[in-house]
Amino acid sequence: MPWQPTRDFVGYGRTPPDPKWPNGARLAINFVMNYEEGSEPSVQDGEGHTELGLTEAHGLNQGVKGRDLAGESMFEYGSRVGFWRLLRLFQERGIPMTVFGCALALERNPEAAAAIRAAGYDVCCHGWRWIKHFELSEDEEREHIRLAVASLQKTVGERPYGWYCRYGPSVNTRRLVVEEGGFTYDSDSYADELPFWQTVEGKPHLVMPYSLTNNDGKYAGWMGTSEQWFSFVRDAVDMLWREGATAPKMMSIGLHMRLIGHPARAVGLERLLDHVAALDGVWVTRRIEIADHWRKVHPFAG
Repeated sequence: MPWQPTRDFVGYGRTPPDPKWPNGARLAINFVMNYEEGSEPSVQDGEGHTELGLTEAHGLNQGVKGRDLAGESMFEYGSRVGFWRLLRLFQERGIPMTVFGCALALERNPEAAAAIRAAGYDVCCHGWRWIKHFELSEDEEREHIRLAVASLQKTVGERPYGWYCRYGPSVNTRRLVVEEGGFTYDSDSYADELPFWQTVEGKPHLVMPYSLTNNDGKYAGWMGTSEQWFSFVRDAVDMLWREGATAPKMMSIGLHMRLIGHPARAVGLERLLDHVAALDGVWVTRRIEIADHWRKVHPFAG
Protein backbone atom coordinates (compact mmCIF):
# COMPACT_ATOMS: atom_id res chain seq x y z
CA MET A 1 0.00 0.00 0.00
CA PRO A 2 1.40 3.46 -0.85
CA TRP A 3 2.53 5.72 1.98
CA GLN A 4 -0.32 7.51 3.72
CA PRO A 5 -0.22 10.43 6.20
CA THR A 6 -0.42 9.54 9.87
CA ARG A 7 -1.47 11.79 12.76
CA ASP A 8 0.93 12.91 15.51
CA PHE A 9 -0.60 14.52 18.59
CA VAL A 10 2.70 14.75 20.50
CA GLY A 11 5.25 16.48 18.28
CA TYR A 12 8.19 17.99 20.15
CA GLY A 13 6.25 18.05 23.42
CA ARG A 14 7.39 20.12 26.40
CA THR A 15 10.98 20.57 25.26
CA PRO A 16 11.22 21.53 21.58
CA PRO A 17 14.72 21.62 20.09
CA ASP A 18 16.72 24.82 20.05
CA PRO A 19 16.74 25.83 16.37
CA LYS A 20 20.00 27.76 16.90
CA TRP A 21 18.93 30.50 14.52
CA PRO A 22 21.80 32.61 13.10
CA ASN A 23 23.27 35.22 15.47
CA GLY A 24 21.28 33.79 18.35
CA ALA A 25 17.98 35.13 17.04
CA ARG A 26 14.96 34.61 19.27
CA LEU A 27 12.55 34.29 16.36
CA ALA A 28 12.70 33.48 12.66
CA ILE A 29 10.01 35.25 10.62
CA ASN A 30 9.08 34.44 7.05
CA PHE A 31 6.70 36.74 5.18
CA VAL A 32 4.83 34.90 2.42
CA MET A 33 3.12 36.58 -0.52
CA ASN A 34 0.62 34.23 -2.13
CA TYR A 35 0.55 34.78 -5.89
CA GLU A 36 -2.67 33.08 -7.03
CA GLU A 37 -4.37 35.54 -9.36
CA GLY A 38 -4.78 34.00 -12.80
CA SER A 39 -4.71 30.38 -11.68
CA GLU A 40 -7.94 30.28 -9.67
CA PRO A 41 -11.01 28.30 -10.81
CA SER A 42 -12.76 30.10 -13.65
CA VAL A 43 -15.18 29.53 -16.48
CA GLN A 44 -12.39 30.14 -19.00
CA ASP A 45 -10.17 27.45 -17.46
CA GLY A 46 -12.89 24.84 -17.35
CA GLU A 47 -14.33 24.90 -13.85
CA GLY A 48 -17.64 26.41 -14.93
CA HIS A 49 -17.73 29.03 -12.17
CA THR A 50 -15.85 32.11 -10.99
CA GLU A 51 -13.75 31.78 -7.82
CA LEU A 52 -14.57 34.33 -5.10
CA GLY A 53 -12.28 33.04 -2.33
CA LEU A 54 -10.46 35.70 -0.30
CA THR A 55 -12.15 38.61 -2.08
CA GLU A 56 -14.70 41.24 -1.09
CA ALA A 57 -17.40 38.85 -2.37
CA HIS A 58 -16.16 35.92 -0.27
CA GLY A 59 -19.09 34.12 1.35
CA LEU A 60 -21.71 35.84 -0.78
CA ASN A 61 -24.01 34.04 -3.19
CA GLN A 62 -24.86 36.55 -5.88
CA GLY A 63 -26.61 34.02 -8.10
CA VAL A 64 -24.56 34.98 -11.15
CA LYS A 65 -24.98 32.53 -14.01
CA GLY A 66 -21.81 31.87 -15.97
CA ARG A 67 -18.88 34.27 -15.57
CA ASP A 68 -18.92 36.60 -12.55
CA LEU A 69 -17.12 39.62 -13.99
CA ALA A 70 -17.03 41.41 -10.64
CA GLY A 71 -15.33 38.40 -9.03
CA GLU A 72 -12.87 38.12 -11.90
CA SER A 73 -11.90 41.77 -11.52
CA MET A 74 -11.27 41.37 -7.79
CA PHE A 75 -8.62 38.77 -8.60
CA GLU A 76 -7.21 40.98 -11.34
CA TYR A 77 -6.74 43.80 -8.82
CA GLY A 78 -4.31 41.58 -6.93
CA SER A 79 -1.94 41.08 -9.85
CA ARG A 80 -2.46 44.51 -11.45
CA VAL A 81 -2.16 46.65 -8.31
CA GLY A 82 -1.76 44.75 -5.05
CA PHE A 83 1.37 42.94 -6.16
CA TRP A 84 3.22 46.16 -6.91
CA ARG A 85 2.16 47.78 -3.65
CA LEU A 86 3.44 44.86 -1.58
CA LEU A 87 6.64 44.71 -3.61
CA ARG A 88 7.25 48.40 -2.89
CA LEU A 89 6.65 48.05 0.87
CA PHE A 90 9.18 45.24 1.16
CA GLN A 91 11.76 46.72 -1.17
CA GLU A 92 11.68 50.14 0.50
CA ARG A 93 12.67 48.42 3.74
CA GLY A 94 15.03 45.84 2.28
CA ILE A 95 13.00 43.04 3.86
CA PRO A 96 13.06 39.61 2.18
CA MET A 97 10.02 37.47 1.51
CA THR A 98 8.94 34.20 -0.02
CA VAL A 99 6.41 33.94 -2.85
CA PHE A 100 3.95 31.05 -2.78
CA GLY A 101 3.58 31.09 -6.55
CA CYS A 102 0.91 29.32 -8.60
CA ALA A 103 2.69 28.44 -11.82
CA LEU A 104 -0.05 29.36 -14.29
CA ALA A 105 -0.64 32.69 -12.55
CA LEU A 106 3.00 33.71 -12.99
CA GLU A 107 2.92 32.61 -16.62
CA ARG A 108 0.10 35.08 -17.15
CA ASN A 109 2.04 38.04 -15.73
CA PRO A 110 5.62 37.89 -17.05
CA GLU A 111 6.39 41.37 -15.68
CA ALA A 112 5.57 40.26 -12.14
CA ALA A 113 7.57 37.03 -12.60
CA ALA A 114 10.56 39.09 -13.75
CA ALA A 115 10.22 41.40 -10.74
CA ILE A 116 10.18 38.43 -8.36
CA ARG A 117 13.25 37.03 -10.05
CA ALA A 118 15.08 40.38 -9.91
CA ALA A 119 14.23 40.84 -6.21
CA GLY A 120 15.77 37.49 -5.31
CA TYR A 121 12.68 36.15 -3.56
CA ASP A 122 12.42 32.38 -3.33
CA VAL A 123 9.35 30.88 -4.98
CA CYS A 124 7.65 28.01 -3.18
CA CYS A 125 5.38 26.17 -5.60
CA HIS A 126 1.73 26.86 -4.80
CA GLY A 127 0.56 24.35 -7.38
CA TRP A 128 0.01 24.57 -11.10
CA ARG A 129 -3.43 26.01 -10.34
CA TRP A 130 -5.03 27.49 -7.20
CA ILE A 131 -7.47 24.61 -6.94
CA LYS A 132 -8.28 21.92 -4.39
CA HIS A 133 -5.74 19.15 -4.72
CA PHE A 134 -7.87 16.77 -2.68
CA GLU A 135 -10.35 16.79 -5.58
CA LEU A 136 -7.72 15.58 -8.09
CA SER A 137 -7.05 11.97 -8.94
CA GLU A 138 -3.56 10.69 -8.16
CA ASP A 139 -2.55 10.84 -11.82
CA GLU A 140 -3.98 14.35 -12.23
CA GLU A 141 -2.13 15.56 -9.16
CA ARG A 142 1.13 13.99 -10.32
CA GLU A 143 0.77 15.83 -13.64
CA HIS A 144 -0.03 19.15 -11.94
CA ILE A 145 3.16 18.89 -9.87
CA ARG A 146 5.21 18.12 -12.97
CA LEU A 147 3.69 21.00 -14.93
CA ALA A 148 4.24 23.45 -12.07
CA VAL A 149 7.93 22.62 -11.67
CA ALA A 150 8.61 23.01 -15.39
CA SER A 151 6.62 26.24 -15.59
CA LEU A 152 8.31 27.98 -12.65
CA GLN A 153 11.71 26.98 -14.01
CA LYS A 154 10.88 29.08 -17.08
CA THR A 155 9.11 32.06 -15.50
CA VAL A 156 11.35 32.72 -12.49
CA GLY A 157 14.51 31.03 -13.74
CA GLU A 158 14.78 28.40 -11.02
CA ARG A 159 12.88 25.27 -10.10
CA PRO A 160 10.90 25.47 -6.83
CA TYR A 161 12.43 23.88 -3.73
CA GLY A 162 9.30 24.21 -1.60
CA TRP A 163 5.73 23.05 -2.07
CA TYR A 164 2.37 24.27 -0.69
CA CYS A 165 -1.00 23.60 -2.30
CA ARG A 166 -4.33 25.33 -1.76
CA TYR A 167 -5.53 24.89 1.84
CA GLY A 168 -5.48 21.11 2.19
CA PRO A 169 -3.38 18.50 0.42
CA SER A 170 -4.75 15.18 -0.69
CA VAL A 171 -3.63 11.98 1.02
CA ASN A 172 -1.28 11.55 -1.95
CA THR A 173 0.29 15.01 -2.12
CA ARG A 174 3.34 14.58 0.11
CA ARG A 175 4.17 11.21 -1.43
CA LEU A 176 3.89 12.65 -4.93
CA VAL A 177 6.07 15.65 -4.03
CA VAL A 178 8.74 13.26 -2.77
CA GLU A 179 8.27 11.08 -5.85
CA GLU A 180 8.78 14.10 -8.15
CA GLY A 181 12.04 14.85 -6.36
CA GLY A 182 14.06 18.04 -6.09
CA PHE A 183 12.00 19.54 -3.26
CA THR A 184 13.69 20.59 -0.02
CA TYR A 185 10.43 20.82 1.95
CA ASP A 186 6.67 21.13 1.85
CA SER A 187 4.46 23.43 3.92
CA ASP A 188 1.23 21.43 3.77
CA SER A 189 0.88 21.42 7.56
CA TYR A 190 -0.30 23.80 10.27
CA ALA A 191 0.78 21.54 13.13
CA ASP A 192 3.78 23.28 14.71
CA GLU A 193 5.92 26.38 15.13
CA LEU A 194 9.13 24.59 14.15
CA PRO A 195 10.11 22.49 11.13
CA PHE A 196 9.96 18.72 11.57
CA TRP A 197 11.03 15.61 9.69
CA GLN A 198 8.94 12.77 8.33
CA THR A 199 9.84 9.57 6.54
CA VAL A 200 7.95 9.20 3.28
CA GLU A 201 8.33 5.82 1.59
CA GLY A 202 11.72 5.39 3.22
CA LYS A 203 13.00 8.88 2.37
CA PRO A 204 13.56 11.74 4.84
CA HIS A 205 11.33 14.71 4.12
CA LEU A 206 11.24 18.11 5.83
CA VAL A 207 7.94 19.80 6.72
CA MET A 208 7.91 23.57 7.23
CA PRO A 209 4.57 24.38 8.88
CA TYR A 210 2.57 27.35 7.58
CA SER A 211 -0.11 29.44 9.34
CA LEU A 212 -3.66 30.44 8.49
CA THR A 213 -3.79 32.30 11.82
CA ASN A 214 -1.04 34.85 11.19
CA ASN A 215 -2.56 35.54 7.80
CA ASP A 216 -4.47 38.32 6.05
CA GLY A 217 -7.18 35.78 5.25
CA LYS A 218 -8.71 37.17 8.44
CA TYR A 219 -9.91 40.08 6.28
CA ALA A 220 -12.26 37.66 4.52
CA GLY A 221 -13.73 36.69 7.89
CA TRP A 222 -14.27 38.63 11.11
CA MET A 223 -11.56 41.26 10.75
CA GLY A 224 -12.28 44.72 9.42
CA THR A 225 -9.50 47.27 9.88
CA SER A 226 -5.76 47.48 9.39
CA GLU A 227 -5.34 48.28 13.08
CA GLN A 228 -7.11 45.06 14.04
CA TRP A 229 -4.90 43.00 11.75
CA PHE A 230 -1.72 44.78 12.82
CA SER A 231 -2.40 44.40 16.53
CA PHE A 232 -3.42 40.75 16.12
CA VAL A 233 -0.26 39.70 14.26
CA ARG A 234 1.95 42.05 16.31
CA ASP A 235 0.78 40.31 19.48
CA ALA A 236 1.81 36.95 17.99
CA VAL A 237 5.23 38.36 17.08
CA ASP A 238 5.71 39.80 20.56
CA MET A 239 4.70 36.63 22.40
CA LEU A 240 6.98 34.46 20.25
CA TRP A 241 9.78 37.00 20.73
CA ARG A 242 9.37 36.82 24.54
CA GLU A 243 9.23 33.03 24.49
CA GLY A 244 12.27 33.04 22.24
CA ALA A 245 14.49 33.99 25.17
CA THR A 246 14.39 30.30 26.11
CA ALA A 247 12.54 28.54 23.25
CA PRO A 248 13.04 30.18 19.82
CA LYS A 249 10.43 29.46 17.18
CA MET A 250 9.54 30.11 13.54
CA MET A 251 6.65 32.32 12.40
CA SER A 252 4.98 32.45 8.98
CA ILE A 253 2.96 35.54 8.03
CA GLY A 254 0.72 35.00 5.00
CA LEU A 255 -0.27 37.79 2.61
CA HIS A 256 -2.58 37.92 -0.41
CA MET A 257 -2.25 40.60 -3.06
CA ARG A 258 -6.03 40.96 -3.57
CA LEU A 259 -6.59 41.36 0.18
CA ILE A 260 -3.82 43.21 1.99
CA GLY A 261 -2.78 44.84 -1.29
CA HIS A 262 -5.63 47.34 -0.87
CA PRO A 263 -4.51 50.68 0.63
CA ALA A 264 -6.50 50.62 3.87
CA ARG A 265 -5.17 47.14 4.65
CA ALA A 266 -1.62 47.70 3.43
CA VAL A 267 -1.24 50.36 6.14
CA GLY A 268 -1.40 47.55 8.71
CA LEU A 269 1.34 45.69 6.87
CA GLU A 270 3.49 48.84 6.89
CA ARG A 271 3.13 49.06 10.66
CA LEU A 272 3.95 45.40 11.10
CA LEU A 273 7.07 45.55 8.92
CA ASP A 274 8.34 48.56 10.88
CA HIS A 275 7.54 46.91 14.21
CA VAL A 276 9.43 43.75 13.27
CA ALA A 277 12.39 45.75 11.96
CA ALA A 278 12.68 47.56 15.31
CA LEU A 279 12.98 44.33 17.33
CA ASP A 280 16.40 42.96 18.26
CA GLY A 281 16.99 39.26 17.82
CA VAL A 282 14.59 38.62 14.94
CA TRP A 283 15.78 36.83 11.80
CA VAL A 284 13.53 37.87 8.91
CA THR A 285 14.42 35.66 6.01
CA ARG A 286 13.30 33.57 3.06
CA ARG A 287 11.65 30.23 3.64
CA ILE A 288 14.33 28.28 1.80
CA GLU A 289 16.97 29.71 4.13
CA ILE A 290 15.09 28.50 7.19
CA ALA A 291 14.77 25.07 5.59
CA ASP A 292 18.45 24.93 4.67
CA HIS A 293 19.41 26.03 8.19
CA TRP A 294 17.24 23.33 9.73
CA ARG A 295 18.66 20.62 7.48
CA LYS A 296 22.19 21.66 8.49
CA VAL A 297 21.67 22.14 12.24
CA HIS A 298 18.98 19.50 12.78
CA PRO A 299 19.55 16.85 10.12
CA PHE A 300 17.26 13.87 9.79
CA ALA A 301 17.99 11.46 12.63
CA GLY A 302 16.00 8.44 11.49
